[in-house]
Amino acid sequence: MSDDRNRVAVLGGGSFGTALASIAADNGFAVRQWLRDPALAAQINREHRNGRYLPNYAINPAVEASTDLGEVIPGAGLVLVAIPSAAFREVVRQARPWLDAEQILVSTTKGIQEEGFKLMSQILEEETGFTHIGVLSGPNLASEVAERQLTATVIASHDPLTRTRVQTALGCDYFRVYASNDRYGVELGGALKNIYAIAAGMAAALGMGENTRSMLMTRALAEMSRFAVSQGANPMTFLGLAGVGDLIVTCSSQLSRNYRVGFALGQGRTLDEAVEALGQVAEGVNTVRLVRDKARQEGVYMPIAEGLYQVLFAGVPARQMASLLMQGEQSSDVEFVLPREDVQQDHRETGDPHG
Repeated sequence: MSDDRNRVAVLGGGSFGTALASIAADNGFAVRQWLRDPALAAQINREHRNGRYLPNYAINPAVEASTDLGEVIPGAGLVLVAIPSAAFREVVRQARPWLDAEQILVSTTKGIQEEGFKLMSQILEEETGFTHIGVLSGPNLASEVAERQLTATVIASHDPLTRTRVQTALGCDYFRVYASNDRYGVELGGALKNIYAIAAGMAAALGMGENTRSMLMTRALAEMSRFAVSQGANPMTFLGLAGVGDLIVTCSSQLSRNYRVGFALGQGRTLDEAVEALGQVAEGVNTVRLVRDKARQEGVYMPIAEGLYQVLFAGVPARQMASLLMQGEQSSDVEFVLPREDVQQDHRETGDPHG
């Protein structure tokens, strides 16, 4: 293996970027990790531990941390970009002088840029013009990955080299990397599920049971895939790890940041109080607003996203919103089997007011 193929750069000092850096080092790759904070970089190099985001996890000692992009990027065959969506474009622009077109760029960020409703892989394309671009997404709670618990993820790219290189760098006996060519669907799945994790956390705080959570997750999957298909994604992608898989873990786990924000809202806290208590970025809060506005603009039916918007940004109490959702239309279960429009037509023909 040539030197450039045997080197991995990770941009971002958060929990998931750190966990992936350690996996690649475990697999024998020379790994350099970029982060802004000199003190945290020094701690990683000195103690092989990320005290801020993964304090109880030992990082492979071969991971070298640096605040200098010029030290981290050149010579790396694979560059993993694990930067929160709000700063993603800015960091890619800073990194651009050291990137070259032969490098493989992979986003691990589950978010959407407000301006132009851009996904992270689209930002990578716009800022670099490179052809080797992919997305890593799936049911991947970083703390469990760090604990080497059995986990699976998806690398999505139209480019076979990107898919193969990521499987080689990150695939191991506890982290399975499956392939997809639906980059847009996989990336939308990762961004959209954050919305419904907030809803699941709210439902739990309100004392709702397993029936409710099951209903919420299933209708969320329908809503996610309906929106994604309107944007050009393949609905079958949502049957996989990046769709239903990621939705299950993020709606079921108190480790999910978005779930914890929803739980605080369900307890009656304001959005500002919920976010402040979390102390980290919860991508779903911004995603609710962006997706709700986009769905309205394009005429996509998304009652759960609309309801969450009302709770987060219009001051509607969570319990009141849950009651209103149950009064909405009773439509098709799986729209790709029985289209929603057909059910509405049935109701019109029979005079049923719930159509």
